[in-house]
Amino acid sequence: MRSVPGQPEESVAALVPLSPLVERYLEHVRVEKRLADRTVTLYQLDLIKLSGFAAAAGVALPDVQSHHIRSWVAQMHSGGRSGRGIALILSGWRGFYAWLGREGLVASNPVQDVRAPRAARLLPKALGVDDAVQLADHRQDDEDPWLQARDAAMVELLYGCGLRVGELIGLDVVASAAAEKQGRGWIDLQAAEVHVLGKGSKRRTVPLGRAALAALARWLALRGIPAPAGAVFGRDDSAALFPGRYGTRLTAQSVWQRLRRRSQQAGLATPVHPHMLRHSFASHLLQSSSDLRAVQELLGHASITSTQVYTRLDFQHLAHAYDAAHPRAKIRGGGSSS
Repeated sequence: MRSVPGQPEESVAALVPLSPLVERYLEHVRVEKRLADRTVTLYQLDLIKLSGFAAAAGVALPDVQSHHIRSWVAQMHSGGRSGRGIALILSGWRGFYAWLGREGLVASNPVQDVRAPRAARLLPKALGVDDAVQLADHRQDDEDPWLQARDAAMVELLYGCGLRVGELIGLDVVASAAAEKQGRGWIDLQAAEVHVLGKGSKRRTVPLGRAALAALARWLALRGIPAPAGAVFGRDDSAALFPGRYGTRLTAQSVWQRLRRRSQQAGLATPVHPHMLRHSFASHLLQSSSDLRAVQELLGHASITSTQVYTRLDFQHLAHAYDAAHPRAKIRGGGSSS
């Protein structure tokens, strides 16, 4: 983000003359703060940029004011530098002026209250419907049946119910006072529901679809647990819906690894992680129903604004469908046909 096109950063830093103040500061961070050579070089590049802006504006470095910094931020941003890249540069400048202040060379830090432009909010990554179904339906012939059934049930709950990975691994086989007290969730096969404790200690109930119910029934038959009605468990782990081979409750990292492995085996181009299935759940449900409030409730979002990002995914889906299928899309950008 801080490199100069066409030349390595270190060679550019070596070619540009530095002001005595900048040289003193770099010596300070190198010797007194004992920063790594690479970090010092990055600081040097930041300060070369600062010196260039100041020289072009006809102002000495100690005389730079906040309005100068804001103007230079705007120039960098309009020139295509990312918000994150600008934030890193401002951090370097802020440290330089903090040192000048300690040296008694400036009265205030002109960078102190200047912030980089916000980075554009990236759309969540969601699978296409076909890929999501392919992942859910995948069966590996040489896979251990126990692992196969467990992983299939996990995928159905992540994609079919939109659960967070923390909610998934916190599920018990049945409701209990201990689960309620300790913030765990549970499944209710009779009612076809899953009860989870989400962010902000907010409980919600999500319906289980037929595919999820079937996958859970297969998994519970292999898991070797007592019938849910009247089941009694001792340790917290023994009540876990998804244990590992040694009986302990699965970790989020284990779910990530298993899901990544399954997506590779299923031939998907993109390695899948748990939250991608939550995004896919929301996006595909919104495409089918257009009911934003219902999706908000099912996801457990406190604010509708968190859910609205999926409308952008939905529009993206519609735009792709239009481009691929509509007769008028095929002549966009062309001249008049009359």
